[in-house]
Amino acid sequence: MWNRPRFDLKVRLTLRVAAISAACFAAISAYFLITADRAVHARIDGIAAIVAKTLELQQGKVQWVNSPRSDFPNLDPVATFVMTPGLCLAFRGPSGELLQRFCSGAPTPASAPPQAFAAFYRSLFDPGREAVRPVIARGAKLGDAAVWFDPAMQTAEAWHEAGRLMTVLAITLPLLCALVYAALARALRPTQLVRAGLERIAANDLDARLPPFDLAELSAIRDVFNHLAASLATALSERSELTRRLIALQDEERRHLARELHDEFGQSLAAIRALAASARQTAVQDCPELLGECDSIARTATGMMETLRGALFRLRPPDVDELGLVASLEGLVSGWNGRSRGQTRFDIRFEGAFEDLPASISANLYRIVQEALTNAAKHAGATKVSLHLEMCAKPGASEIALAIDDDGRPNDAVVKSGMGLLGMRERVAAMRGRLSFSAGPDGGSALRVVIPVSPADGPLEALEDAA
Repeated sequence: MWNRPRFDLKVRLTLRVAAISAACFAAISAYFLITADRAVHARIDGIAAIVAKTLELQQGKVQWVNSPRSDFPNLDPVATFVMTPGLCLAFRGPSGELLQRFCSGAPTPASAPPQAFAAFYRSLFDPGREAVRPVIARGAKLGDAAVWFDPAMQTAEAWHEAGRLMTVLAITLPLLCALVYAALARALRPTQLVRAGLERIAANDLDARLPPFDLAELSAIRDVFNHLAASLATALSERSELTRRLIALQDEERRHLARELHDEFGQSLAAIRALAASARQTAVQDCPELLGECDSIARTATGMMETLRGALFRLRPPDVDELGLVASLEGLVSGWNGRSRGQTRFDIRFEGAFEDLPASISANLYRIVQEALTNAAKHAGATKVSLHLEMCAKPGASEIALAIDDDGRPNDAVVKSGMGLLGMRERVAAMRGRLSFSAGPDGGSALRVVIPVSPADGPLEALEDAA
């Protein structure tokens, strides 16, 4: 998956609001510039019409009085009333020659517009464009009246108006972003409760519930969250109950198989050994050649008896309820030290009192340790395995902390995903505990198990009854 940068929702929404606001300000600025340009052209069009009409009247007066002295064209009477800074009036003859021109001086702008803005404004609005009206007398065209504004002054005025809007934008936009961010922070404050609830669910606290919210969207999330939390709690409770029953059935099946092997297969091996001994006695007297075969049969039966004893020990461990958890685990560790013949060294250490543990917890702890030691010795190839079992007393409840460290191969697939680790997880989950398996700080593997112990803990009592 792509590693895309993560932004805070408030920051992202605030940036979007800022972008939209800036676009709105740009649209407003463009609207004002377009409106101002149209107003300028409408004004010069009106002035051009007045100039043309005035010149037509002047020509008509000259012809009416039949005066040899002609004042045509005379733009002074019009300029007296319409002239503004930067405005130019002109009259061109029929062939386009300039007969008279009158321009008002433009004041020097306080600050010249940037060249980029001037080029942009010229490309869009064509400042300085002339408004031309024909001057006609008695059906004949005498010339054209032209009116225009100084382009530099028109551009400077446009920059002045745009600068005012930009100043408003520079002041308003940060204030708007701050207000939007504060409003979003207040509106999204309940999301922290949603996150806290999800973290509690992730930590297996299935009693987590979200409070009511004012927003309809968050209320819908709250309803779905609480429904999912309740459904998950029910499903996990049913799963734990099923797991407890399966573990109890598995242990009972192991005990039944151990009895069958001991009663049937063990007696058969004992009978074979007895028959081999009897046959040897007969062979000593009657057929010495069969002594080797009789001894081979006896040795095979003896080896099978030893294998059977190991299998019976794994299927039906010592009675933890009678010997106690500490003695049973010490015997298990001693057995592994004896069978490993020095290839793997097993150490065990206890802290706290374990005499009053329920039988179900002791039996499951024994099975978890048994499976963990098997994985460490056989699958991970460890040469040193350390086991630490501690009773952690807490107000109102206690916890059993089990730590098993080895120097084997932590990434072995059999250890990580095998049925042994799965069985340990199921037993720990049935006791509402926590299990973690990771690489040790100095190499190897580290198994950590924490099991709550409380007399008022319903699931533990149910587990004890099921076992």
